[in-house]
Amino acid sequence: MLLLLKSKSRTVHHYQEEQENNDDDNIINIRNNRINKLESISLTVWRKSLIFSCKGFTVIGSDGSLVYRVDNYTGRPHRIVLMDGSGEPIFTVCRPKVYLYISKLIIIYLTMFKLSIVNNYWLIYEGDEVGKDGINSSFKKPIFCVRKNLSIMKFTRPSVIAYVYNGVSEKKCVYVIEGSYEHRSCTVFDESRKIVFEIKKKECSRGGVSFGSEVFHLIVRPGIDSRFAMAIVLLLDQMFVS
Repeated sequence: MLLLLKSKSRTVHHYQEEQENNDDDNIINIRNNRINKLESISLTVWRKSLIFSCKGFTVIGSDGSLVYRVDNYTGRPHRIVLMDGSGEPIFTVCRPKVYLYISKLIIIYLTMFKLSIVNNYWLIYEGDEVGKDGINSSFKKPIFCVRKNLSIMKFTRPSVIAYVYNGVSEKKCVYVIEGSYEHRSCTVFDESRKIVFEIKKKECSRGGVSFGSEVFHLIVRPGIDSRFAMAIVLLLDQMFVS
């Protein structure tokens, strides 16, 4: 009887230790989640695919893990799919096909100023299911629309390079992108002029040597989805890199 009680006592003590360990793990996970919400995330973006003979992007986290990837098989395709490290699609970035029915006078006016309305904006869809006609997809609606700031319209604010909208029908932008993507120096602001994420050149810790334009930092502020920030990077690369 005494041996039985001792055995039960050991079992209960062992169970309590396991529960305490599980509780500690949960506390650690909660703390990590809080840290991610309170601290900025710094990602290293490399304008190169890990797949041979492919153009794309490789995004590395601060711990050295593969966070996002883009593998383009056709150079500059009509559609670009942002994937996570395991290859699961997150967002589809595409340039829509828009059919315009306008008068000859407007066509002449647009030709004089060398504007291209079709090439003026890009769309972001969730996942990898987009119709062939882009904006005319009957299955999904774009979650974001990004419009390039044309040169003749920069009297509003010369540093603005693009505007981000919630869908194609919204008239008021939710984010403004300023700076120069060519020089890897961009800042994205929300409606209250609060910085949400930045693109910066990556430099060596010793000597301040730059890695050039192929490798750069993406710094995402707390509360902002880094997937969305990376989708914007893909759009800017399509807009400003020939």
